[in-house]
Amino acid sequence: MRRAVCPGSFDPITNGHLDIISRASKLYDVVHVAVMINKSKQGLFSVDERLALIEECTSGYGNVVIEAFHGLLVDYCKQRDIPAIVKGLRAVSDFDYELQMAQMNHGLSGVETLFVPTNPTYSFLSSSLVKEVATWGGDVSHLVPGPVVRMLTEKLPGR
Repeated sequence: MRRAVCPGSFDPITNGHLDIISRASKLYDVVHVAVMINKSKQGLFSVDERLALIEECTSGYGNVVIEAFHGLLVDYCKQRDIPAIVKGLRAVSDFDYELQMAQMNHGLSGVETLFVPTNPTYSFLSSSLVKEVATWGGDVSHLVPGPVVRMLTEKLPGR
């Protein structure tokens, strides 16, 4: 069985994330979506809220497993016998950082990283930008799935 992981903080999940997950789900038998927990960062959404949003937004794929994980991504992969990490690249600036991470992960565990170019429609999109625009009352409905719009409205009532 071919398995891969799409890791991230997903705070919140965006249409760009979903594009990468969807494309990975067509290439692999099982795609793990790992919500990586960074205890030093305070997110807008709790880990449980992120997991629920991703579950709702990916329910139609049929081969996606969603989990939270605290620690090294390579440990997550080892524990689940996952040989590949799938990452979306938005711009050249992403590549510099992601290449270093891919080389480190491969050196630590032999896990391969596959880079998928982001759909140009989402090349500028990040969770941080979505949160900033939503905080100031901007319309993000074309950038995130409906359940995220609903949760943003609940979390940011003054928008």
